[in-house]
Amino acid sequence: MSEFQYYVASSLDGFIATHEDDLGWLLQFEEAEGVTESYEDFMTGIGCVVMGGQTYRWLMEHEAGTWPYPGIPCWIFTHREYSAPAGADVTFVRGEVEEFASDLLSDAGEKNVWLVGGGNLVAQFAKAGLLDEMIVTLIPVALGSGKRLLPVESPTASLELLSCRTLGGAAVELRYRFPGRAR
Repeated sequence: MSEFQYYVASSLDGFIATHEDDLGWLLQFEEAEGVTESYEDFMTGIGCVVMGGQTYRWLMEHEAGTWPYPGIPCWIFTHREYSAPAGADVTFVRGEVEEFASDLLSDAGEKNVWLVGGGNLVAQFAKAGLLDEMIVTLIPVALGSGKRLLPVESPTASLELLSCRTLGGAAVELRYRFPGRAR
């Protein structure tokens, strides 16, 4: 059965981007041993991509002319008006994440739904009890402030650690299951 997965990188102090959406601190680790393989392996199990409007805007500004998810349905939760890149399967929606959960799972087919981010959108999935797994790669950098990894309104129950591995001799990939989400 398909699952909702949050696959993300975070600074050691729990931020996924600076306040200005700068990812330079993260991109310096793109070529680290195991990082590309981890991403490619993860993507083989993805049938649908979900992101917020700010993440989509960042992609359009920094990946201009290329769409990173060809052939994969992508849903954008936003209150702004955007256009989709030519040939991309992009759906723009407004509303509560629960309203679209069955559509997202349907689009994923036999595969999983990747909640790309940002953290605020993923926190909405967590609050609705829809977040199954969080795969977070801790990057050995502290930012001091920025956009939080998972800005939930209240503490979550303890997550179950499924796996842990080192990437590039410095980063650590942690895979957690949210309680009550074993399917």
